[in-house]
Amino acid sequence: MKHVRKYVAIGPESTGKSTLCMQLAAHYHTRWCPEYARAYLETNGTDYSYDDLLTIAQGQLNLEDDVTAQTANSDGPLLLFVDTDMYVMKVWCEFVFGKCHRFILDQIAERKYDGYFLCNLDLPWQKDNLREYPDEKIRQELFHYYRELLTAQDVPWIEIKGNDESRTRSAIDWLDNLSISL
Repeated sequence: MKHVRKYVAIGPESTGKSTLCMQLAAHYHTRWCPEYARAYLETNGTDYSYDDLLTIAQGQLNLEDDVTAQTANSDGPLLLFVDTDMYVMKVWCEFVFGKCHRFILDQIAERKYDGYFLCNLDLPWQKDNLREYPDEKIRQELFHYYRELLTAQDVPWIEIKGNDESRTRSAIDWLDNLSISL
């Protein structure tokens, strides 16, 4: 399979990850991979267990693999924007349950990405039935956890902040500076 460059949006809830991925995919005329957890929780309810997070992680990876294969087999750019990866699953497991599945940790070590977008908390909180943490203090704690994870690894990343338009513009400028412009 052809190599698809993958860029992942991570960060706390309601920080514009999905919107950013959609807008970048539209700009670069390619695909994006949504967050599997939303579909899972909409179907199975929000009363999830530690083992449900393993199922969600596996579903996220299967979805990502499917969209990666579609991208590799298309005539379009070999570029994919991914809403959520195993770092998000690690944070979710550890924050809620105080531990993380070995499978998730192994996938963090195994899977390779070309860059990360760390989405800042500066967008207004938008409530929906799946979001759990509207409290600013908890959101700040989660944001710093994500930042620490990205700082401790060697894949390039950028913090994305501002309104939707400036977020997308910052991400495009960063990607273009990485010479991925198509």
